[in-house]
Amino acid sequence: MPTSRTELLAIRSSDDVVKARQQTRVLAAEAGLSLVDQTKIITAASELARNALDYAGGGVVQMQVLQKGGRWGVQLTFEDKGPGIPDIGAAMKDGFTTGAGLGLGLGGARRLSNEFSIESKLGIGTKVTIARWKV
Repeated sequence: MPTSRTELLAIRSSDDVVKARQQTRVLAAEAGLSLVDQTKIITAASELARNALDYAGGGVVQMQVLQKGGRWGVQLTFEDKGPGIPDIGAAMKDGFTTGAGLGLGLGGARRLSNEFSIESKLGIGTKVTIARWKV
């Protein structure tokens, strides 16, 4: 039986993006997620950590194994103090990018998660929370 716990990880370099992936894998396994669900939350975590690094110069991710409504899961909250997202609707559309990527990060993370929320304020930063639950 998993135990609820929270970890905090700074995202300041590409090595930290790798660490976020690795720790998400550990927590997803602890929560009892299937291999497919582990892969989905790990991929989403990688996309969001990379976005925080590339577009905001870094940030932090709060990682939790938790129980909600009798089921176990992993919840990740990425926060940065970057420039913010001027148009969240556009940013969520596949193909939209302000950088050199494919523009699949935010929309892909949403599709890979059971829960997804995003808040962004220009000049203040962005907060994205995702969760994947054991079925």
